[in-house]
Order: sequence, then structure tokens, then C-alpha cells
Amino acid sequence: MGKKSFLAIIAGMAVLSTFMGKAFSAEDERELVEMPAMMQEHMLANMRDHLRAIDEILGHLANGEVDNAGKVAESRLGMSSLETHGASHMAKFMPEGMARAGTEMHRAASRFVIVAQDAELAPGREAQHEIYRALQAVTSACNACHQAYRIR
Repeated sequence: MGKKSFLAIIAGMAVLSTFMGKAFSAEDERELVEMPAMMQEHMLANMRDHLRAIDEILGHLANGEVDNAGKVAESRLGMSSLETHGASHMAKFMPEGMARAGTEMHRAASRFVIVAQDAELAPGREAQHEIYRALQAVTSACNACHQAYRIR
């Protein structure tokens, strides 16, 4: 069996398992977080911007622009972005665990910036690995929240 055939079979199995998992799974068991419609839309807009920011960060890293990746991370995801996202207004509608996950994501983004800056001072393969480990901490916090909570 060729590599392409093998990959096609694996891809087909992944699609099938996703479909079957949804077809046979129970109702969404994540905790529903109720909030006013305007706040839901605001939160969803923030999360879409977070995804765009991560995409931009990855683009900068792919182009070797570590400094630019750090700038995007801090301004759009890091602790200094909390005011821009209206975090203090959103937090009062969140369960404690959801708020903790959000704060952890913002802290991880700010830590990513420090790791990225340090990596520029000590370039090399291990420094590159540290950058991606730090970015993965950001997406892990996102994933943890999305696995536990929903707003619709």
C-alpha cells in the first residue's frame, strides 16, 4: 500500500469517527454559561479574534519573524489585552473555572512573548522548540475552556 493510499484511509477513518461520534454521542455535556445576548456576541467576537491572532502568530513564526509574533501575542492575547477585550465586564458572567481558564490563556500568551524574546537571544533548535511549547500552552488553555464550557 502506497503512502497516499494509507493517508487517504486514515483521513477517511477520521471523518467517519467524527461523524459516528456525533451521531451516537449524548447531548453536549459542557456547562452552559448563560449571559445576555450582547455579551455572548462580544465573547464570540473576542474568541474569533483570538483565533485570528494565533493564525497571525503562526504566520510570523513560519517566516522567522519571532519579534512580530510576540507583538501580536501580547497586544491581542496577552495580559495587556484584557482591557481591550472587556475582560472585567465579561468575568462577572463566567463560572470561576471558565474565568481561570481565560486568565491562564492570557498569562500563557504573555509568557510566550518572554520565551520568544529569549529565543532570539539564544537561537537554535531547542529555542525554537521552546517557542512552540509556549504557544501550545496558549492553545491548551483555549482548548480546556472550550471542552468544559459553552455559551450556546
